[in-house]
Amino acid sequence: MAKDLWLPKGFELPDGSKIRSLLYSGDEWQIFDTNGSNNILLTRPELARKWDQFGFLDEALLGDVAFGSESFRSLSSHKKYTLMAVENGKSPESKVDALAFAFALKESRKLSENASFHDAVYVEQYSRLLPAWTMTPQVDDEVVLGTWITGGVIISTESFRRLTNLTGWMSSGDLADIVKAAGFSVPADAGLLAKCKPASKGKADAKSSIAKEAPEPEQPRMPEEPGEAKVFKLPGRPQLEEFFNEHVIDIIFNAEKYQALGIDFPSAIVLHGPPGCGKTFAVERLVEFIDWPSYSIDSHSVGSPYIHETSKKISELFDKAIDGAPSIVVIDEMESFLSDRSSGSTSGLHHVEEVAEFLRRIPEAIKSKVLIIAMTNLIEMIDPAILRRGRFDHIIEVGMPSREEVASLIDSLLDKLPKADDLKVDKILDTLTGKALSDSAFVIREAARLAAKAGKTELDQKNIEDALNSLPKDQEEKSSRIGFVWDDK
Repeated sequence: MAKDLWLPKGFELPDGSKIRSLLYSGDEWQIFDTNGSNNILLTRPELARKWDQFGFLDEALLGDVAFGSESFRSLSSHKKYTLMAVENGKSPESKVDALAFAFALKESRKLSENASFHDAVYVEQYSRLLPAWTMTPQVDDEVVLGTWITGGVIISTESFRRLTNLTGWMSSGDLADIVKAAGFSVPADAGLLAKCKPASKGKADAKSSIAKEAPEPEQPRMPEEPGEAKVFKLPGRPQLEEFFNEHVIDIIFNAEKYQALGIDFPSAIVLHGPPGCGKTFAVERLVEFIDWPSYSIDSHSVGSPYIHETSKKISELFDKAIDGAPSIVVIDEMESFLSDRSSGSTSGLHHVEEVAEFLRRIPEAIKSKVLIIAMTNLIEMIDPAILRRGRFDHIIEVGMPSREEVASLIDSLLDKLPKADDLKVDKILDTLTGKALSDSAFVIREAARLAAKAGKTELDQKNIEDALNSLPKDQEEKSSRIGFVWDDK
């Protein structure tokens, strides 16, 4: 939200209505509530001309508003229609509302192949998403639609099964209709998923606790065709990519050939390594690829100061994962729950109870087709009983990012931004190799900010170097290990 209002409260507009408050704001536009029947979109003349140039909005629909030395173009929209920033969108109230956005997205995409709509203004009255062309990375249309439908959860419609779990007020059949209305595909088994939920009547009929409850049981979400080729990609981490494909993806998506030889399901996995090495990023990509319901165990979700309460929450979460199987449980900061009981650093018998709960539930969950992945920065603190075979069979060490991984991330970030043709990233790679991936992302974001601040339309070498120089100089990695080690015991 901008700090400076372009129009003051009480300002009278050409139609006689008066400004009441600022609703949404971007760099080149603002949306105001009025005391009349319409809300008003105010924009800089340059942006209005660009909308007209690309056919998003005919300038004939816009009026003129002047305040002091400033001149703006204005668009009125009746309050019964949605007028808001896409990034501030709330989850739609009904299927009709969601279909309207999907149609606007589809029609707007026809007008430009390159515009990104994640920072656009949604004008329901004219079925348009008006791009702002800000200097931020582009976002795929599938992610724009998924994020809008869920009211802010960043998710692609390609993750259809996960999307159904996030939209409990809507049936899977209705969700499939919305996704198809935007021109996107849905899984072949969407019809089966639709049978699991009643037809939606809007949020008013949804249970108030739907966001906190486990997803309703669905038809098994194993691959549609035995032997289907499913390959997981993790750019820059070839060994970790190979491990996941061999020990997780192939077993899941080619279950029949493994079951014939007594392998029913992937074993549990621990990823360990220093902060910033990419553990969380790798797990998030894997969860997204598999597209099963996922459940997170961390100190924030199950931690409690009350005796027995933490172990109770852990048990309840495993119950939900088993009920929703096949599913995934991600245990973050596992040292918080599973540190060595004999170390003397634990906080009492209730900690022993928590470890015992994990020891009991992990094998049960694996047998019920729950994939378990844990992460820790302190593998040496984990109770040895947890790390024995039958619980976590694979203990994977992930080192700090290699030059190849940094290059892959930098390329993917720059690919979505306007940049000078002579831009060179060798210095970036030399400096960022071995540092946290978040540092690489920061440098590109900061370079884009500096370019936008200077009024540039593309990144250049100076922006990159200035952003690189803004990193703290005293950051030194405690470990010189680069790459990946995997130990199957």
